[in-house]
Amino acid sequence: MTTFESLGLSAPLWEAARSLGYVEPTSIQAEVIPLLLETDTDLVALAQTGTGKTAAFGFPLLQKTDPERRVTQALILSPTRELCMQITQELKNYSKNLKGLGITAVYGGASIRYQADQIRRNPQVIVATPGRIKDMIGRGMIDLSNLSYCVLDEADEMLNMGFYDDIKDILSHSPGDKSTWLFSATMPREVARISSEFMHHPKEVTVGTKNKAVDTVRHEYFTVSGRDRYPALRRLVDAHPGLFCVIFCRTKRDTQKVAEKLIEDGYSAGALHGDLSQNQRDLVMGAFRKKQTQLLVATDVAARGIDVEDITHVIHYQLPDEIETYTHRSGRTGRAGKSGVSMAILTRSELRRVRQLEKMIGQPFQQKQLPDGMDICEIQLYHLASKIRDTDINPDVEGFLPAIRDVLEGLSRDELIQKIVSVEFSRFYDFYNKAQKFGQEPSAAPMDLPESGGGTTRYFINLGEKDGFDWMSLKDMLRSSIGLGKEDIFHVDVMDTFSFFTTDAVMAPLVLETFEGFKLSGRPVHIEISSAPSGASKRGGKKGRKGTGPYTGGFRKSGKATGFKKGKKTKKTGKARKGSY
Repeated sequence: MTTFESLGLSAPLWEAARSLGYVEPTSIQAEVIPLLLETDTDLVALAQTGTGKTAAFGFPLLQKTDPERRVTQALILSPTRELCMQITQELKNYSKNLKGLGITAVYGGASIRYQADQIRRNPQVIVATPGRIKDMIGRGMIDLSNLSYCVLDEADEMLNMGFYDDIKDILSHSPGDKSTWLFSATMPREVARISSEFMHHPKEVTVGTKNKAVDTVRHEYFTVSGRDRYPALRRLVDAHPGLFCVIFCRTKRDTQKVAEKLIEDGYSAGALHGDLSQNQRDLVMGAFRKKQTQLLVATDVAARGIDVEDITHVIHYQLPDEIETYTHRSGRTGRAGKSGVSMAILTRSELRRVRQLEKMIGQPFQQKQLPDGMDICEIQLYHLASKIRDTDINPDVEGFLPAIRDVLEGLSRDELIQKIVSVEFSRFYDFYNKAQKFGQEPSAAPMDLPESGGGTTRYFINLGEKDGFDWMSLKDMLRSSIGLGKEDIFHVDVMDTFSFFTTDAVMAPLVLETFEGFKLSGRPVHIEISSAPSGASKRGGKKGRKGTGPYTGGFRKSGKATGFKKGKKTKKTGKARKGSY
């Protein structure tokens, strides 16, 4: 196994890396760090966001910088203020054992005089956004004549934001014999153009495939009429309680409009677009990072450089104009090895773009049906029940219990549970019970599937994120326990404390038999046939038909939430197996 210690870092940098928890390098780090340490060369490195590119260029850059020379030796350009500040902090963490090394951030939205004062102290490393440093070069505040290294981080994002001319101008003020390191998630024409104009026979390192998305992200799409985009968005959000999501729109106007409608409808949402002041942007991003805001509605340009942990979903309210931008959007989730879901809301006229996206990212898309209103109610009811169960009891309530018991006297246990649940749950039930049914436009004929025969069955299982599962690890556990193939379990949706998954209906007896008496780390695992949305795909073999498993409980047509009956299990064949995973 390759370790950070074996990459050739100097003792001060290796000690810093170890203190930060760096043990095994990522693929891009293992490829790039030794290469840059061994030779002075130009470099084009292609790897997805979240794969550790900052450490890949940061450690070699710091090792090659001389702390005793009080001149600017290295410049790092990044697309946004947020990323600029993040890189600066990470480099300071890496260099904490290097005495005399100065690192300064230069970006818009802050005092240019303060930044000029920092530059006058002759930091060896400057991290900057293109617009601000170009302005300071024009004012004679920065001298790049001694530059030995220039790093273009997230180069494709900078070029998509329109910084091509700025980058050309900045590079023209630096020595021609410097080493230029270009890091990018994709390789559009503009990036290749920068490489050919300003680099000399660069080495190229590619981790994965050019423009390919990370395989920890599942890609789904939902087909609706244009007028139904917003109702479809609400259903997707409601069907995934606990999601932490970025919603992408094409324009500033749509971004603001969607965010306002979400807030009006009771969701925790914020808008991020180019018309916001820097202070407004900082407030929105601060609330999102602290998870005080659940939904961030953003334009592509405004979201450049966002690096927020644990984003569970990306929703494309509209597809981007440039197809390469899809990779950047979906890369906001599924970072650092975690799984994520990218969901696109499409009209019929946009279906042709699905094949283009599949070809570009090298991964298939699943076409899924929007969840039915009553299916959403079932998911929300399970979520609410789990939330009540996991809530810590406040000891201060003890003194109020005698009076509360008097008020609730005469209610049975079941009546009390139903009333407690209904107090908070009625909001969803009342809305979806009265919600107008909106039709989903059918997919094109080539996307229809052949009959799979027998339909599919959807299951509820009492395991979720709190048990350490995501959709990939839960699917692996289920396959291993039941003894099924890779494609036999699909549409795995993991919530906080429970999950849903789907199999062909013919496998239901085996699934239920396997988990009879099953325990996970000593905890009983329960599986029941559910009426939750199957998320049926219209494409691709077994993922092809809407769930037709028996409906075993839920909401009656009377309009009252009556709780759930325990579902009947399909008649078993053979002796029930017991076991643990």
